[in-house]
Amino acid sequence: MLYLALGCAALAALFWLGGRIPGLGRRQWRILTAALAVTAFAGGAYVGVRGEWGRAIVLLVIGLWLASTVRTARPTAAAAPKPSLSLGDAEARSILGVGPQATTAEIQAAYARLMRVAHPDAGGTDGLAAQLNAARDRLLKR
Repeated sequence: MLYLALGCAALAALFWLGGRIPGLGRRQWRILTAALAVTAFAGGAYVGVRGEWGRAIVLLVIGLWLASTVRTARPTAAAAPKPSLSLGDAEARSILGVGPQATTAEIQAAYARLMRVAHPDAGGTDGLAAQLNAARDRLLKR
């Protein structure tokens, strides 16, 4: 049991220090974390059957923490329905925040500035990114 606790402590220290384990991608990290959670649950059940409730509770809490850190896969772009956006010129300009006499460079700059914030990988939403794409396409194709 001591080895299990030391292994979990070392893994938690790596996670909290922000270091990445070489060779472990997101998918492998989820598999490793899920395996450690199952191991902690099994160890907690075993220790609990033996009557050591304090250790059992600690292992079960560690198992719950590890299980909560396992992330589910994000839906791919193919699975998400594509919105059909039909924007007018005025609406596209208001989304990008440019005037009627905006040049191509100004439109591209406004799009890049807004997309840095609205991109799904940066914490934005798919819908907002789609609106920005549609507004840029509308203004550049006029």
